[in-house]
Amino acid sequence: MSIEVRDITKTFGGLTALRDCSLTVEPGTITGLIGPNGAGKTTLFNIVAGAFKPDSGQILFEGTDITGLGTHRLFRRGIVRTFQVPKEFSRMTVRENLMLVPPGQTGESLAAAWFSRRAVRRQEEEIAAKVEDVLAFLNLGHVGSELAGGLSGGQKKLLELGRTMMTDATMVLLDEPGAGVNRSLLAHLVEAIERLKEERGYTFCIIEHDMDLVERLCYPVIAMVRGEILASGAMEDIRSNQTVVEAYFGNAKAGGR
Repeated sequence: MSIEVRDITKTFGGLTALRDCSLTVEPGTITGLIGPNGAGKTTLFNIVAGAFKPDSGQILFEGTDITGLGTHRLFRRGIVRTFQVPKEFSRMTVRENLMLVPPGQTGESLAAAWFSRRAVRRQEEEIAAKVEDVLAFLNLGHVGSELAGGLSGGQKKLLELGRTMMTDATMVLLDEPGAGVNRSLLAHLVEAIERLKEERGYTFCIIEHDMDLVERLCYPVIAMVRGEILASGAMEDIRSNQTVVEAYFGNAKAGGR
């Protein structure tokens, strides 16, 4: 599934966060979105995911205009996002966090809970089986019964990824998946993202400051500065683009924040 952003502009209190911003996330890619703090990356994510409405411009998902649609409507179309700081239900188990995700569960209806108990039970069994598949895929089975609030930072990022898997998402927006993750779990997270693309047809767009991670995982890479797109291409081309180097890498030292 593809996302096409056309000439998006967004201002907050007279300050321009995005200015005529245009980009395309092609189907089956892991597209990286880089830029210094304040470049407009998160604002762009929030607009694509339906949290903000643009002042002008257009967003197309598989050729259909989705500009201004709310998060819940985009969620049902298969567009989901994660956050730099995971937002797990800390007092629920890992399994329970995953069980909550699928939309339109029959048991959410009081009438169905009373009069369609067999259908509710059947659906719950299907969801529970999917939860176990997700836990196995992400190697989280050993913590499935633990409270989500007790997970490490890397495990919480894996749980965030697992919640996207419970939605049958087709377009996943990952906000700094590498932040706060130790090297061992980061390698596992990268492997899971690559497998989801190759084996299950996911398309990703990733905000990330870790340039080594971006270089390993992402193609193409899109560089943003001050709300505008500066360049797009392979990471080696981005690194050698003098405009990007001066605007971003010169300050970020090609790998910092």
